[in-house]
Amino acid sequence: MKIALDAMGGDHAPDVVIEGAVMAARELGVEVVLVGDRARIQPLLARHDTAGLSLPIVHASQVVEMHEHTLAVKEKRDNSMTVGVRLVKDGGADAFVTAGNSGAGMAAALFGLGRIRVPGGVKIDRPALCTFYPAAPNPCILLDMGANADPQPENLLQFAMMGAVYAGRVMGIANPRIGIVSNGEEADKGTMLVRETYPLLQRSGLNFVGNVEGKDIGRGLADVIVTDGFTGNVIIKLSEGLFSFLVRHLRSELTRGGLNKLGLVLLIPAAVLALPGLALLSPALRRIVKRVDYAEYGAAPLLGVNGIVLIGHGRSNAKAIKNAVRAAARAVENDLVHAIEAGLKELPPSAAAAAGQTGPAPEPAA
Repeated sequence: MKIALDAMGGDHAPDVVIEGAVMAARELGVEVVLVGDRARIQPLLARHDTAGLSLPIVHASQVVEMHEHTLAVKEKRDNSMTVGVRLVKDGGADAFVTAGNSGAGMAAALFGLGRIRVPGGVKIDRPALCTFYPAAPNPCILLDMGANADPQPENLLQFAMMGAVYAGRVMGIANPRIGIVSNGEEADKGTMLVRETYPLLQRSGLNFVGNVEGKDIGRGLADVIVTDGFTGNVIIKLSEGLFSFLVRHLRSELTRGGLNKLGLVLLIPAAVLALPGLALLSPALRRIVKRVDYAEYGAAPLLGVNGIVLIGHGRSNAKAIKNAVRAAARAVENDLVHAIEAGLKELPPSAAAAAGQTGPAPEPAA
């Protein structure tokens, strides 16, 4: 298996990207193709023990910076994203991973790979970034989380369709429940986009369970939750900030004062207390922290493009990069693109009809 990795993408590239690539190649046993400026990559790679690892370099002379517009993908034709996507297109890699500019990553994937087209069925108009959101008892899928800030109602329906296929074929969830983010449970609540999408989902034949309020996203009321990319991105980043605050606050409270420290000594073995960072927390709390840590998930698959592309967090550390490669390998193992194509073919005709039009969905045939 060959995973192409954008060595120049992210706030801390290329240093941490290369570190994460070495970790992934060693732990996962995959070939990680480093795409980027060879002159910058080689000396950094030489600092690591790469004996027995497969980490070839494919040169790309340009970089799409984090602050640049997606037009930079066209203006800089030899950028690391475009070169990495081209490897997937030409069969030189099974998947492409980047922690760079998410809009540029989507543009490079669209230009280089095109959209999924099911003959005689659904034609995906816009791809969507999906991620696992920590919910009880099991994580749910949230999409879109940043690729489309201003989608149309039929786009949200297509997101729901792809999310349902992903949940069913990759996660093994039978008849996954679909919800849409809104500011109330009632069908007439939400923005115009939400209110116009609601009847499309109702008539689609999907297992639509209605609106999901922000406070209920983590309660496991739905397996797949759809929203526009602006709202999804705010949800993800607000959640990250809250989780980070709670962990810091909890660590501070648990280690404040002699009695609290004595309680920790009685409850947690000395060997654990000696570990840095999260080791001060109990094993149960550490498991919770791990579940909400973005670095554990690595990267989000871009559903709807005709190839496997994953986009990670811009501030990804080496651990996140390693797990992004792991997520890409899992997508390859699950034959993600063909799974989505096959799943879209099996959706009810009412879903395909609703997703392919710009107005209200027709009533399903008797």
